[in-house]
Amino acid sequence: MSIHRGSEDLSAKPELEAQLQQIERATSAQDAEFKRREARVVAKLDLYICPILIVLQLISFLDRGNIGFAATQGMITDLHLVGTQLNTAISLFYPLYILSEFPAALIVKRVGFNRVIPAAASCWGLVCLGNGFAKSFGDLAACRLLMGMFEGFLMPSLTLMLANWYKREEIGLRISYLFIASAISSAFSGVIAYAILFMDGKAGYPGWRWLYIIEGSVTVVIAGICYFIIPSSYTTAYFLNESDRAVMRKRAELTEAYSGGKGHYTRAEFMMTVKDVKTWIHTLIQIMCLTVMYGFSVFLPIILRFGFNFSVEQSQYLSIPVFFWGSLVYAAGGYLSDHFSRRFLACILCTPFGVVGYAMLLGGAHLAVGVKYFACFLIATCVWMMGGANIAWLSTNSAPDGKRAASLGLAFALGNLGGIISGQIYPQTMAPAYTLGHAWSLGAICISFCSWWVLRYIYYRRETLKEEVREGRNTEPSEFSDRATTYKYQH
Repeated sequence: MSIHRGSEDLSAKPELEAQLQQIERATSAQDAEFKRREARVVAKLDLYICPILIVLQLISFLDRGNIGFAATQGMITDLHLVGTQLNTAISLFYPLYILSEFPAALIVKRVGFNRVIPAAASCWGLVCLGNGFAKSFGDLAACRLLMGMFEGFLMPSLTLMLANWYKREEIGLRISYLFIASAISSAFSGVIAYAILFMDGKAGYPGWRWLYIIEGSVTVVIAGICYFIIPSSYTTAYFLNESDRAVMRKRAELTEAYSGGKGHYTRAEFMMTVKDVKTWIHTLIQIMCLTVMYGFSVFLPIILRFGFNFSVEQSQYLSIPVFFWGSLVYAAGGYLSDHFSRRFLACILCTPFGVVGYAMLLGGAHLAVGVKYFACFLIATCVWMMGGANIAWLSTNSAPDGKRAASLGLAFALGNLGGIISGQIYPQTMAPAYTLGHAWSLGAICISFCSWWVLRYIYYRRETLKEEVREGRNTEPSEFSDRATTYKYQH
């Protein structure tokens, strides 16, 4: 009897193995089919979602940064600005910008991306348009304050919207699009400012007023369009069919299972953010990065005009290739960082170029203007890469969703203290050398470089502690976060 049962077991074993192999093949086929469908959906997102966000980021930086070009076209004289009033006006953009960013990060998903983003864009567009009719420093200051308050809603909203549509291994490249847009906007500002020089005197308005009027009007129109084309979620997206929505549903389930949460913050998740040292290190770095980025992007036309002694026209069009180069570098860096999931290298490899560039400007009184202009390209190599790579690193290493929202909100809000600083480090009284601005920016790059090494140590140390938990030598945290053993940091 036992012999007969044994023979049955032996005959059943190959059949069981065949069934298991069949199941594995079916699973593999299903996975392969899902990957193909997912790739098509991601391509649709890149086609319909990313361009909207890129355009919004581009016009945002156009509207805030055109003050540098306006200053070279006669705004200082027409508004009777004296002393450091121009620098004060530049810095006034950021106090309300900072105060609005953090609450924006916390409420935007609840209120709706399709409501918050168009409303904010409409408001700052109207303010930008009004800036074209300013008569005094007080008018300019009021416009800068209001523009900062409304623009503060944009960057955290765009970043969290990307996190809402893309998986964590996809988001670094898409966040890079936002910083590429900021670099391209600086190049476009040069093109637009140069073109608007030919409108000087039309209808009795100087060219710099037309710069604000035209750009503000365009922003209002784009905001109106965005109200109709930004979807509230993937369930109502006009460009997705039912098969695509099924894929998005599966992606959302996978993201929720890995990252935890449903996108809404809680007090516990906020406290996780505040108590996590990496949040504050990333935020410190972001302050340094944005000091350099805002200082360079706003003041480059002024540096070319009053520092290198180029004409008004030359200072407009010579800024274009510098900004365009910065956008190309960041596009390549963002793609490679995502492709290889290497965040640390994306941060530190660009910094030596900025160090050399600012060192050349600081010690280059004897250098030819062409050499100093080349130094601007070296600086552009690192300026946008630094801030974008730092934010992408923080975003991919924060969980659950509520903690990610709070972390990004803090990094964006406090990081924009760099905007206030950048407005004060390039006073006209220090032309043509601008020693304070160049030295401060050089120091900010060096602080960022050192801090990224500290972060690298922290992330590797935490992965070691997770391994100890897996081996039973330590205890698992009671609440899910990026400290959980199932969550792997990107380095």
